[in-house]
Amino acid sequence: MNRFDTVILGVLTQAHLAPLLNHAIRVMAGLYTFKGYLLIPLLWWIWFQPSERREWRREMVIATLASGLIALAAGRLLARFLPFRQRPLFNPELHLHFASSSLRAAGLTDWSSFPSDHAMLWVAIAMGIFLVWRVAGILALLYAAVVICLPRAYLGYHYPTDLLAGAAIGVVITWLMTRDAVRKRTAAPLLLCSMRYPGPAAMLGFLVCFELVTQFDDLLRLAHSVLHAT
Repeated sequence: MNRFDTVILGVLTQAHLAPLLNHAIRVMAGLYTFKGYLLIPLLWWIWFQPSERREWRREMVIATLASGLIALAAGRLLARFLPFRQRPLFNPELHLHFASSSLRAAGLTDWSSFPSDHAMLWVAIAMGIFLVWRVAGILALLYAAVVICLPRAYLGYHYPTDLLAGAAIGVVITWLMTRDAVRKRTAAPLLLCSMRYPGPAAMLGFLVCFELVTQFDDLLRLAHSVLHAT
């Protein structure tokens, strides 16, 4: 445990917010509505917004969605294969009382804290919005930091360094995927296919966005149940 994490978590747990506000934070942290249901529609707005650089903007949207998929997959693989880090909520050595202490059976016990896949995914998406639309992108990055990431530290789901590392990795992934050399080889062919086959492309785009919003949770639960049933 480093001093940075200890100090930040100490400050957060000593905030003494009202019980109703603690309940609101717990609800917001667990609902998809307060995660991708704001950021993903911004990408659709960019896609359909009239612009002289319409082709470039659509390539950037595709690259951003690809970045989100890569970030989510990378976050879960890193959490699985890096040395296990116990979540603050389950670490008795911290001697801290989190607002989510009553939710110890939240299914997070065996899942490593580092890095935060939430931070990787949603900061990656917000970064893509920022690269296309500065004003909305700044708001998206602030939203990802304050509404998505900060509550996860406050509730003891992650250490601050888990979130900072995840956010940094998400930014790097999006920055790389949106570079001209990479985007032209990945997003541009997909954009041509979407223009040639608009129906299947729209269907696939909707499914990808839906699964990003839900972070593939339903599919993962289904796969888990199938594996345990056989």
